[in-house]
Amino acid sequence: MTSELDIFVGNTTLIDEEVYRLWLDGYSVSDAVALRVRAGILEQTGATAAVLQSDTMDHYRTFHMLERLLHAPPKLLHQLVFQIPPSRQALLIERYYAFDEAFVREVLGKKLSKGTKKDLDDISAKTGITLKSCRRQFDNFKRVFKVVEEMRGSLADNIQQHFLFSDRLARDYAAIVFFANNRFETAKKKLQYLSFGDFAFCAELMIQNWTLGAVDSQVDDMDMDLDKEFLQDLKELKVLVADKDLLDLHKSLVCTALRGKLGVFSEMEANFKNLSRGLVNVAAKLTHNKDVRDLFVDLVEKFVEPCRSDHWPLGDVRLFLNQYSVTVHSLDGFRHQALWDRYMDTLRGCLLRLYHD
Repeated sequence: MTSELDIFVGNTTLIDEEVYRLWLDGYSVSDAVALRVRAGILEQTGATAAVLQSDTMDHYRTFHMLERLLHAPPKLLHQLVFQIPPSRQALLIERYYAFDEAFVREVLGKKLSKGTKKDLDDISAKTGITLKSCRRQFDNFKRVFKVVEEMRGSLADNIQQHFLFSDRLARDYAAIVFFANNRFETAKKKLQYLSFGDFAFCAELMIQNWTLGAVDSQVDDMDMDLDKEFLQDLKELKVLVADKDLLDLHKSLVCTALRGKLGVFSEMEANFKNLSRGLVNVAAKLTHNKDVRDLFVDLVEKFVEPCRSDHWPLGDVRLFLNQYSVTVHSLDGFRHQALWDRYMDTLRGCLLRLYHD
């Protein structure tokens, strides 16, 4: 009598998400085992300590072998050594390139160089993130920067195409690359209240409106570099505060539009000229690299802090900025409407994001 058996052999690579997290967080095998024991894995599975040690080591070996592929994610998709389902491949990539808010705030706007890398010991001690994890995150930022810095086209799209990130992660990395390239100051004490999300929001607005790519999609490094000609032209806006008649008329138009609608109307009326000079002078100074780097410091000093000291609610800030922007179109003596809109459309969005009432 002959018996028939159906045999199925599979070689799908198993990925334990919890162990992967521990590996990404920079824990050694022994520390990872201890953390898994503390989480109750032995009781849950009935495994012995020796089996848990072996299982953890096996996962770590797999992750180390996968790491070189994760440095160039398309290679992970096309290799044949590890049989990993597409959904798992996406998870591996997304989590490998994920970053800690506390870490990115420490390096945002800094040059991604050996000099910054030397500071990782201090950053690790300050944030409580393991040094190994800090190095991985820093190297990821630098790797993405190097790959896309010479490319034409949308920064976020290039990142997404070459690293297979989700849309959100690609946009976050676009902000990191943009800030590193333009060296915006983010570390000053008065900026510490701002999150990475605040800066990323502003980066996206500037990429859309202030870069070379905003006006010419065929320019090299289109989303990396600010449009120098645009920055030079911003000096023309100084007439709005240098010409007393224009300044007085602008104030009159804004006050007429907002009378009875603004809770802080008297404060706005008294401080209008100082606020307007601050916003226009920020624009006029962007021809110098140092002033570009200090953009967020200047916006907080010249607008956010004065409004905050007068207790402006966010709704009033929004009403004021809207009227401040649109009433310029009613100034007969002003001839730079398109330039003004390109500047203020972005600045208004950034200021509303920076203003935490």
